[in-house]
Amino acid sequence: MRLLRQAGHWSLIGYGFVAVEEKQSSRFVGEAGLGDFKRRLGPGFDDAPEAGWAIARWAQGRGYATEAAAAALEWIEGRFGVRRTVCLIHVDNIASIRVAEKLGYTRFGACTYRGYSAITFERA
Repeated sequence: MRLLRQAGHWSLIGYGFVAVEEKQSSRFVGEAGLGDFKRRLGPGFDDAPEAGWAIARWAQGRGYATEAAAAALEWIEGRFGVRRTVCLIHVDNIASIRVAEKLGYTRFGACTYRGYSAITFERA
């Protein structure tokens, strides 16, 4: 399902997520990129590309998420002239909150999404 979702993003809207791999070993580390996930969180959120990253537990804390997401943001800004992106992070996911802040995201709201408390971030 993830593969189909990612291929669909690239085919239909011209951007999506990419695989992140360790340079030295070519080992799969995770994924990062931007998507349009139709979360129905309102126009302040849903009208902007949503950044995201998911890194394997063994590889967390090594800068992979920050490096991969920064590259994705640089690419989408250059390719499409995107001026604002958003992200949604579980309130307890301190590591992802730190990554978002390193990337220049600031908090702009809070919500309950699929039963969990989350923070919405934007980068303009």
